[in-house]
Amino acid sequence: MPDTGKLQINVTNNLNIPIENASINLTYSGQPENIIEVLKTNNSGQTENIDLEAPPIELSLTEDNLIMPYSEYSIYVTADGYEPIDISGIEILSQTESVQEVKLTPVVPGGVGSDIVIPAHTLYGYYPPKIAEAEIKPMDESGEIVLSRVVVPETIIVHDGSPSDSTAKDYYVPYRDYIKNVASSEIYATWPDSTITANVLAILSFTLNRVYTEWYRNKGYTFTITSSTAYDHKWIYGRNIYDNISLIVDEIFDQFLSRPGVRQPILTQYCDGRRVQCPNWMTQWGSKDLGDRGYSPIEIIRYFYGDDMYINTAEAISGIPASWPGYNLSVGSSGDKVRQMQEQLDEIAKVYTSIQRIAADGIFGNATREAVREFQNIFGLPSTGVVDFRTWYKISQIYVGVTRIAELS
Repeated sequence: MPDTGKLQINVTNNLNIPIENASINLTYSGQPENIIEVLKTNNSGQTENIDLEAPPIELSLTEDNLIMPYSEYSIYVTADGYEPIDISGIEILSQTESVQEVKLTPVVPGGVGSDIVIPAHTLYGYYPPKIAEAEIKPMDESGEIVLSRVVVPETIIVHDGSPSDSTAKDYYVPYRDYIKNVASSEIYATWPDSTITANVLAILSFTLNRVYTEWYRNKGYTFTITSSTAYDHKWIYGRNIYDNISLIVDEIFDQFLSRPGVRQPILTQYCDGRRVQCPNWMTQWGSKDLGDRGYSPIEIIRYFYGDDMYINTAEAISGIPASWPGYNLSVGSSGDKVRQMQEQLDEIAKVYTSIQRIAADGIFGNATREAVREFQNIFGLPSTGVVDFRTWYKISQIYVGVTRIAELS
């Protein structure tokens, strides 16, 4: 019997409002006439979580295997009043759950819809290896602009090509979404959690180095980072994101890697370790082997980058109404932080109507717990009813989005 992975499809419009009753035809990529299933979205713009056939999990756990370790699916999405969209190459790994985000645009005269083709995963396809750079950028060059502190940006601008490719499109991408996309594109979600965490830390630190040093802006460009593996990381427009990778990113997105006496995040470069070797850098397959052997994330990091590497935390997070209180909020909690969270959650409930509306009274009661649980269920978090670090910042992220919707309206 074949293995299976799970897929959920979330459909929103260009203002990030969920679209109910969108219709989705699901097929194997390259077989558009062979419809596997027809799905509908609920009032949160989501389909059910469906099981799909995938190759044996062992294929994604063995570096010398040349067989594609994931299956590829396509979806054709339609909804009244919106242009249709076709997305092909959705990658389903065995024993994983993932989400495919779909954004529909309103019908325009002469519109014909759009297509998204997701290319091969970087561990299976062929991409240019990273061009080596110094891991610490000089801070005293004439005219160089460097930020005064490490701050997690709300959004980064991704140039979808090499730096000199003027025809490549720039995308404004929420920081956490960018990290989740890169991790889903560059490592397999079937790997040990400690390996995934170590790789996410490397991606976070590399990205924050580009932000902190304003690397590309100092070269005359208007973007933050590129999608070229020769220069940066592989970011793939429109790809599906794996749930376990998403949860790890939400837990540590404010962290980066440091060395003693160095203010900037370290430019943590890596390679796959199979097709490309990179002494003194982390190798992805090597990190997977260490994870199998029980190494912790920081032990994996130090194995490759040295014992003086440590995990640091950004001084601030941009674009949030209020910072996490530093402790979990649950039934019995009270005070201003509870009230702030309730106010944000109630605004979200105006758009995501399956979330119960609640009074912002500063008291965390049963109604608040159930509203938190439904929010967590919609946005792929463990449905505990407890507002922990990642739930707090996910509420903040979605709240900022829905309040901008209200401003635009």
